[in-house]
Amino acid sequence: MRVRTTLAGTAALLLSVALAAPAVAAAGPARHGHGHAATREAVEAVVRDGVPGVTATARDAHGTWSATAGAGDTRTGAPRSAADRYRVGSITKTFVATVLLQLEAEGRLSLDDTVDEWLPGVVRGHGHDGRAITVRQLLNHTSGIHNYTEDEEFARTYFLKDGFLRHRYDTLAPQDLVAIAMRHSPYFAPGTSWHYSNTNYVLAGMVIEKVTGHPYATEIRRRIIGPLHLTATSVPGTRVTVPRPSSRAYGKLAETATGPTYDVTELNPSLASSAGEMISDSADLDRFYSALLRGRLLPPRQLTEMKTTVKSDEVPRAGYGLGLQETVLDCGVHVWGHDGGIHGSGSAAVTTEDGRHSLALNLNADWTGDPDAVVRAEFC
Repeated sequence: MRVRTTLAGTAALLLSVALAAPAVAAAGPARHGHGHAATREAVEAVVRDGVPGVTATARDAHGTWSATAGAGDTRTGAPRSAADRYRVGSITKTFVATVLLQLEAEGRLSLDDTVDEWLPGVVRGHGHDGRAITVRQLLNHTSGIHNYTEDEEFARTYFLKDGFLRHRYDTLAPQDLVAIAMRHSPYFAPGTSWHYSNTNYVLAGMVIEKVTGHPYATEIRRRIIGPLHLTATSVPGTRVTVPRPSSRAYGKLAETATGPTYDVTELNPSLASSAGEMISDSADLDRFYSALLRGRLLPPRQLTEMKTTVKSDEVPRAGYGLGLQETVLDCGVHVWGHDGGIHGSGSAAVTTEDGRHSLALNLNADWTGDPDAVVRAEFC
């Protein structure tokens, strides 16, 4: 059920969770009822497994429920809070895809436009050719474009200890990230296979800016954050801190799950750009995914496009649409959503197809823990 959708890919063992699922009947009440006892136990089990702290919030017909466990700050012992804001990593991709689908609905672009039509000459080098890649292929990861976070030098510089501690405050432009990817060959010819690539969504953010004349962050604020009143959600740009209330984030900064643990809360999220820089909290993520699946953000045709998934042997029992993952949980329940990982933070947000039962959670660690178990406990 897992798919590596973290920013770091294989470089730094950041958490990855495959969550969400195909269009079938929405889940009924969880077997344990709406008291969420099994979910609370799963949250506590994640802490017993070594994650410093967890925060989770569910929303269903019975209202909103939250659970926390463990420490938000291992130095002071302060607990995690249900109101914690945290870096959501690749959950950013669903917001970006939503904006592009809105632009399609407005007739301002087609998902079948080539990347070169909007970003001429940007995708070139070592076999990459933006004239043969569509915007749709960016969004569903069938472009074949190399994932810049799989570049060994990038990984050493921004995910491993010596590099991260020297470069955590560097500012990187989207063009810099794309240029790293262009130093490598594509994984496959466009449209012939599937491979998760953060470069796809850096380019998607650049397309939004070219179409609208505004940074992708401005469009997300105007089109999603504002209308849904997501007061804890932000697109930080180069801001290195996480707004309060928030907990600390912890990582190993190594390719192993052993050794010292470092506080990696502060970093310049431009290294993630439109592939993973956003900040939110669990209540906002529940509201966002519920609104999305209930058709409040996209017309029916665009929502159908978003939910049209590509299957891959890399992701058993799951598929990837346009910035939206789909998974059938092992109990048969279908959920839709996305996961996200970035330094010291592993997050997941899912909802049933009717948008009436949602869960979002965050682990403030990137080397251990099983968010999947919390999702299964809530929905199964």
